[in-house]
Amino acid sequence: MVTTAPGPSAVITALTLAGLPTDRFLFEGFVPNARSARLAALRNLLNVPATLVFYESPKRLVPFLQDACAVYGENRQAAYCRELTKKFEDIQRGTLAELLAKAQTGPVKGEIVVIIDRAQSSPVNESDIEAQLKIALQSMSVRDAAEFVAQAHGVAKRKIYQMALNIEQKP
Repeated sequence: MVTTAPGPSAVITALTLAGLPTDRFLFEGFVPNARSARLAALRNLLNVPATLVFYESPKRLVPFLQDACAVYGENRQAAYCRELTKKFEDIQRGTLAELLAKAQTGPVKGEIVVIIDRAQSSPVNESDIEAQLKIALQSMSVRDAAEFVAQAHGVAKRKIYQMALNIEQKP
């Protein structure tokens, strides 16, 4: 079991305990109460490449998770943390659908922080990467072009570097 010492912010404590990426996160706070406004707020964050952090009230947790499932998909990893650094501290982890099912089983009490995993970039095919490498190689070194393209697509730099070397060797 992992725990953390109390700090000045429930956001940082929740990020520490959630088990989701912490290198980049966006704290959104409370989303609007009205469903249509909440859905719009969640849609605005759909492709953010950062872990999303929200505050939510116990009474609105189930509707929030229902809307998060609708916008982000049921399989997106998430966690909700209750009563952080208190006697009844509770961290639930799983997919949005699993968390929704847990929240629907009974009343959830206490202060809640919901953390949702970052948007995953859509898969890119090798021909697209090769085309971007060719363009990058016109103005960059092999090393810099490989790093630039690998970072843009979240692909291993070593693989992209090999592709760049192969492109450079072709007549």
